[in-house]
Amino acid sequence: MRKKLWIYLKGYGRESVLGPLFKLLEATFELFVPLVIASMIDNGITNGDSLHIWKMGGILLLLAVVGLAFSITAQYFAARASVGFAGSLRSALFARVLRLSASQQDKFGTAKLTQHLTGDVDQVQNGLNLALRLMLRSPFVVFGAMIMAFFVDVKSAWVFAVTIPVLSVLVFGVMALSLPRFTKAQAMMDKVMGATRENLVGARVIRAFGREESENERFKKQANELNARKREAGNVSALTAPLTSIVINLALVLLIHKGALNVDSGAITQGQLVALVNYMSQILVELIKLANLIVSVTKALACFKRVQAVIEIEDGMSEREETKALDKAFHTAVRFDNVSLTYEGAGEESLKNISFSAMRGETIGIVGPTGSGKSSLVSLIPRLYDATEGMVSVFGEDVKNASIDELRSKIAIVEQRTMLFFGSIADNIRWGKKDASDEEVVNALQKAQGMDIIKKKADGLSSPVGQAGRALSGGQRQRVSIARSLIRNSDILILDDSASALDFATDARLRAAIRDIKGQRTVFIVSQRASSVRHANRILVMEDGQIAEMGTHDELMKKGEMYREIYFSQFPEGEEYA
Repeated sequence: MRKKLWIYLKGYGRESVLGPLFKLLEATFELFVPLVIASMIDNGITNGDSLHIWKMGGILLLLAVVGLAFSITAQYFAARASVGFAGSLRSALFARVLRLSASQQDKFGTAKLTQHLTGDVDQVQNGLNLALRLMLRSPFVVFGAMIMAFFVDVKSAWVFAVTIPVLSVLVFGVMALSLPRFTKAQAMMDKVMGATRENLVGARVIRAFGREESENERFKKQANELNARKREAGNVSALTAPLTSIVINLALVLLIHKGALNVDSGAITQGQLVALVNYMSQILVELIKLANLIVSVTKALACFKRVQAVIEIEDGMSEREETKALDKAFHTAVRFDNVSLTYEGAGEESLKNISFSAMRGETIGIVGPTGSGKSSLVSLIPRLYDATEGMVSVFGEDVKNASIDELRSKIAIVEQRTMLFFGSIADNIRWGKKDASDEEVVNALQKAQGMDIIKKKADGLSSPVGQAGRALSGGQRQRVSIARSLIRNSDILILDDSASALDFATDARLRAAIRDIKGQRTVFIVSQRASSVRHANRILVMEDGQIAEMGTHDELMKKGEMYREIYFSQFPEGEEYA
């Protein structure tokens, strides 16, 4: 664990050393305070020496000022180290999240990954900040006070020697009991975050169906469970302070009782007894700090383990050390050989024995009922998922042998769920080509039938799309996404039901524009509309994860029962075919 933590502290080694060091210097000065007070009592107050009292008072003031300076300096270095550590950890986690396979992202879920990136990393940062300032200081003061007590009076110091081991057992015992409980509480927090995100995103649907009350009850149930787990963890960790206080106060009773007898017999002075009591009080204060520190560190360690578990997860989509270059001049652009796909945790295959080829410059249409495997099929081409059986090859190479970056650089995809990012319309289109000129952006948007979008916006291409494209309608978001893919001028274009929000006329103009610019580009069109795939070189009709029928529009209209059923369900009079 320490080695893993140190990885993210690289570049902050100096701060990680200086922070605790200045805290130890502050603690060192603090250990001399009881001796100064003892001298003030024995040599100043007892003898009526006001000069000595003022002298010792000046030393106490000096110790306080120097200690404060060291404390502020320690806080500065600890803050720099902890903030830098959190930044490195968050960057490593974010980079890992971007590299997760689609299956792994599905497994973790958006809410859980968001919680890791925000709440968990913040908790780790706070825990490290406290650890750098107190992890060495508190034990140093505890054991330093015990050693100083031996210098004051050996006979009374045995109380310290017995008390500190007992307290150590209590503190670390509570820590061992708290850690798994805090881990469970954080896991429950993920569920609450997921429910929160779901309800915020679907707020309109909830109101439209009048489900506010039921969703509120569901959230309350999860929130109550979270509260119960946090209370359980908090109740265990809260035992530290009272148990510590009980042991310390019992030790104080013994110390004062024995010290009073020793003062009465003349074995020690009143100042020495006060010094011993002050040292015991220092131990009490530091152990309470240590108890709170352990609670924070326990939470931080639990959160760090959760974050590190994501960072260290094995690649669900590994890339071989020696990859093979794709030859885009290869005549066959995409080939499926007996491909099957089973999603992780699924009971049955989503795709079964898929075999077909798409040549350069061809358009492949894919239709079929909902859940037939259309999107699953095209998601294998850019290797968003890996086939569980068979082989998918692009330009003659198995996609598993190719560099993922090179593979995806040759493919542009518009998915069913349109995703735009915060920024302007032009910014989002330039995701396809970052150095594209305004003229290229306009040209791509024109081909995507989206010119009316910028005409309606006061700022044109510079108009903001809002978070996740909320400032645009569904059809507008789809056309901006299509423009983003077209501007990339990729060798393979995948349109996964990307025109579902468009009217038939706009969809027809879009398909005509794509046919005009296609050239040697291979296009896959996934659609529920027969009209969208009618002009494809080949149409795949999917059913239950298999290719039920395959052919051109005319061929399928003659012999494809399933395709004809789909077609005539949309065009009962057959006017489109006629």
